[in-house]
Amino acid sequence: MAPKAQKSPKGQKKGKKKTKPTLPIAEEEEPLNMESMGHPEIYPLVLTTKTQEIFNCRVDDFTDEQTYKLIKKEDILADLLNRAAVSDFHPVKKIVRDYPGEELLLVYDKDFKYGLNFYLIGTEDGKENFLNTPEIPEEQEEPKDLVPEDVYVYKPPVSKPWVSLGSEKEIEEESVKESKKRVTYMISRKRSQFGAPVTFRDQNASSVKDAYIECASYPDKNFTLTQVERDIGLQVIPEVKGTGTQTKWAFPKNASTQYYAREFTEEEKETLEQSKTLAEFLNSVSTSVEIALQQNEIMNTFVDDWKSLAEEESTFGDKSDTHLKEYQSFTDLHSTMEKMITCVSWHPTIYGLIVVSVAVRLSYEERVHFSGKLLLQPSLILFWSFSDPIHPQLMLESPDDIFCFEFCPSDPNIIAGGCINGQVVLWDITSHVDRIENIKAGGSRSKKATLKPMFLLEPDSNKEAMYIRHCAVSSIESGHRKVITDIHWLPDSFEINRMGSVFENRNGINCQLVTCSADCTICFWDIRPQKPASTAAAATTTMATTATNNNSQPPAAEKKKEETIEIPFDVPSTFLHLDLSWKPMSRIKLSKGETSLDHCPTKLSLGEDPLLRRMQGTSSIHVLLKDKVLSQVRALKAAEINPYHNLEAGIANILKPIEDFSTKFFVGTEEGEVIYTDWKMERDSETGRFMPKKPVNLYTVHDGAVHTVQRSPFYNDIILTIGGWNVAIWKEEVMTGPLLQTCCAPKRYTAGHWSLTRPGVFYIGREDGYVDIWDLLEKTHEPAQSQNICITMITYIKPWTFSSKQQFIAIADYYGTLHILEIPWTLSHPSFNEVSSVNYYFEREVNHLEYTQQRKLIRDEEKREIAQEMARKKTRVYQKTKEQMEAELKLEYDSYLELEKAVLFSLGLVKVSEKVSYLDMI
Repeated sequence: MAPKAQKSPKGQKKGKKKTKPTLPIAEEEEPLNMESMGHPEIYPLVLTTKTQEIFNCRVDDFTDEQTYKLIKKEDILADLLNRAAVSDFHPVKKIVRDYPGEELLLVYDKDFKYGLNFYLIGTEDGKENFLNTPEIPEEQEEPKDLVPEDVYVYKPPVSKPWVSLGSEKEIEEESVKESKKRVTYMISRKRSQFGAPVTFRDQNASSVKDAYIECASYPDKNFTLTQVERDIGLQVIPEVKGTGTQTKWAFPKNASTQYYAREFTEEEKETLEQSKTLAEFLNSVSTSVEIALQQNEIMNTFVDDWKSLAEEESTFGDKSDTHLKEYQSFTDLHSTMEKMITCVSWHPTIYGLIVVSVAVRLSYEERVHFSGKLLLQPSLILFWSFSDPIHPQLMLESPDDIFCFEFCPSDPNIIAGGCINGQVVLWDITSHVDRIENIKAGGSRSKKATLKPMFLLEPDSNKEAMYIRHCAVSSIESGHRKVITDIHWLPDSFEINRMGSVFENRNGINCQLVTCSADCTICFWDIRPQKPASTAAAATTTMATTATNNNSQPPAAEKKKEETIEIPFDVPSTFLHLDLSWKPMSRIKLSKGETSLDHCPTKLSLGEDPLLRRMQGTSSIHVLLKDKVLSQVRALKAAEINPYHNLEAGIANILKPIEDFSTKFFVGTEEGEVIYTDWKMERDSETGRFMPKKPVNLYTVHDGAVHTVQRSPFYNDIILTIGGWNVAIWKEEVMTGPLLQTCCAPKRYTAGHWSLTRPGVFYIGREDGYVDIWDLLEKTHEPAQSQNICITMITYIKPWTFSSKQQFIAIADYYGTLHILEIPWTLSHPSFNEVSSVNYYFEREVNHLEYTQQRKLIRDEEKREIAQEMARKKTRVYQKTKEQMEAELKLEYDSYLELEKAVLFSLGLVKVSEKVSYLDMI
């Protein structure tokens, strides 16, 4: 931006020289003054908001009448001492130090006359001239006398000599000149027609056949030129729009055919025949050409046609279709209060059966206000079947609203859930399996029972919903204090003790749980009794014998113990030993270190998900696993053997520890942090008590509560975390940061899940009802596609593979509706080498992180060395001896004599003959 002709503060007119705004002056540059504009005492400056606040010279404080401020010299020097090169007065540091006065004049340049927003007057005279500028009264325009209009008199222009400014050279350069020799054509006619008169007439070309003569162009190597440079002129004009229509050509068109072939000349043919390059080429490829001619090159004979046909037959819909298709939806119409879906899970063995937990849509204050009304409303987990989208098949009752639950991998009839009040609940639906597996074939049960998907049942098979009461609930005093946000069964391959040490699991079934809650704790639970049943029975027998021998009444406390607990007839006694007395065997608090506060965990991931790992994979393996699991469940039911009905043995005392077992896990917190920590406790050196270890690493990448921490079904060391408005992908044991961290999304993310069949695909639900589908093989900076599912917030996402032909995804929303959508072919079937391609992408990102970390360390080391070198230069003191100083002075004096001699000789004051005498005289 170039300002117009300017005036100085004293009112003097400036020249018309334009100036450009300048950037802040670097440390080593000289300060910019206005000497070129006639004001050497003015130094433009850029004062930031921070500097304006320090010196109380904000832009808003200046007016048109008051445009300056006096700043003490000592204040500016103090600012230079405190902020050094960061200070905005650093470019004029020398001017400030040499200023003779006590106060400097700072003027606000509102119109940017000198290029920047402020300028400093560096002399006392300039300050006095600015402050004592005499006010010049505005000249009043004198009224002009009215002059009668004169008669216009034409004055011819006076010719002036032409002054060349260089334009004739440009005209000469732009003029067209012939650079090539013209082509000459000779046209002849018959001698008999010489001197004949010529008659011209008008003729319509469309009415005469062959009236158009076309000279078709053809490539000729003798006249083919390559344009090296082209000089054209361009002009900015409005956008031009051209339109056209398709019309039928009705005019005759001439066509010609070349009747002789274009061949090489005789000289060119001889040159090619004698070429060694052509002979060597023909000799090298002759063998390959002969072999290729003998083989069938039309098609690949090794292609498996049956496999291709089977692949085509298994398809459904169009492969080009990439959108989720609505398949079915479920809504609880019997609840009187508005509820939302908090957790979704597909039944592990019965396909077509999906289970959801619901909770009342109320805040904490509203729950307290409507607590009396909430007691009348049951807290339920609903079993929905594809055969009946209106009536739930089963309803599991709980003491309070369930926010998370999970099927037991060893026995799908065992379900564990976490309540909003901090209690852990267990259900056993073994006695009700016949209800949800009842199949009607032709109106009568067949002799050989076969298990079919639930959506093949007749709609009238199950009309009345059945309420099932929980069989065990944890102690409310010893459990969590707030809502349980996540719950997982530990794998059946190991078990842990109170200190977090890992041992072998001799039972071969899942007996331990892990939960995390908003009370900043992570608890480990064991469903087995803490003491064997035989010990408790022996103690009871001894106590009874002693009481009989003493012939006295037992105490009231012992009476209470001997009282039998009445169990309702519809509640199984599987976990009777845990009801109302179940306590966590281990508790971990994620401390924040120096402070007394703790991290608030929301989601965690200990290792691979047994159910997810079991059901993911190819279609054939999936069907085999399904049949295997179903056959095992049938065999257990036929033999009436349930391993969870024989838990009286308790926890074994002697277990074999498992060496080299990783006890680290990922935790997502309410503050958006991702923590990589260890559940194994260590002994405190001061108190001697076992304490949780400090987190191995802590990352703050999410800008909201983390609601998804899930390991990939294909790579056990790849973890997906979703929270706030972004997504991150991590690799275990890589401590430098996430492999992928997305930018801020337009809407907040609320749910997410990996794809079960494609390693590079995952689904994310948003608060506006959209689902973002990410495909890492297609895009890594944004979703591959987004699709609207509902009009409210999505609360949970759970995909499931039914068969090789169909794959579903369950999407729950805030209004309590469960949407079942069919996943298209492109999102459910991976490419041939997709697993290796995605794995290569993750490895490449790991290498990129390592390279970035190495470069960061190198740069830090370089900065440290530069700082040390600068410090050495500042502290270095040069000391010269007396001899060195005398030698330097003698050299300077000799150079001065040589210069004086040369100047006198060049002026002619000393001749050549006098030169020697002059030097000798000196």
